[in-house]
Formats: sequence, structure tokens, C-alpha cells
Amino acid sequence: MSVVLYHNPKCSTSRNALALLRERGIEPTVVEYLKTGWDKATLERLASNTGLGLRGLLRAKEAAAKALLEANASDADILKAALAEPVLIERPIIETDKGARIGRPVERVFEVL
Repeated sequence: MSVVLYHNPKCSTSRNALALLRERGIEPTVVEYLKTGWDKATLERLASNTGLGLRGLLRAKEAAAKALLEANASDADILKAALAEPVLIERPIIETDKGARIGRPVERVFEVL
């Protein structure tokens, strides 16, 4: 099974998710999205595979994401903002053949294993 972890190494929850996977003998493909950025296809796929839509991927603790949510921004505006500022997307996100989940709480990563 392919396992991808969209990861921010500065985030304790993201580090904990990676550690939990490794404790289970799973070595995911780690994507440090703050370095690589996002692309439109990946964000749209994650929005669909989590069942949350683009709004559901936003990290509400980030001021710009909170502003988008409060303004009831369109998917096009959310996508444009997330492509410009990768930090607007919640972390960690795990993606497997079974779907995708935001790892908050961290145990949610097991839902798609």
C-alpha cells in the first residue's frame, strides 16, 4: 500500500503522526509541503479524498485561512490562496489507496491504513 504523509517537521502533531507510522513499520513517502508547495491537482484530490472539500483543508489557526473561512471564500479563491501560501493547509495529511485524512487527532491516520 502506498502511504504519503504531507508533513511539516516543525509541527509536533505532524512529527507524532510520522513516528506512529514508523512504529507500525510503515515508512511513508514524506512530502514537506512547505518546501515543495502544493499543486492544484493534489489539493483537489485531497479535498475530495478527505471528504472535507477545500474549506475543510484550511488550517483555521492561520489568520489568512481564518479570513477565507469568515469571508465564505469560493473554492477558486481558497485554491489560489493555498497555492500561494502552503501553510494555509492543515497538517498532517495522510493519503493511501483507502483515502485521505487530516491527522488531528493524530490517531486519525489509522483510519486509512
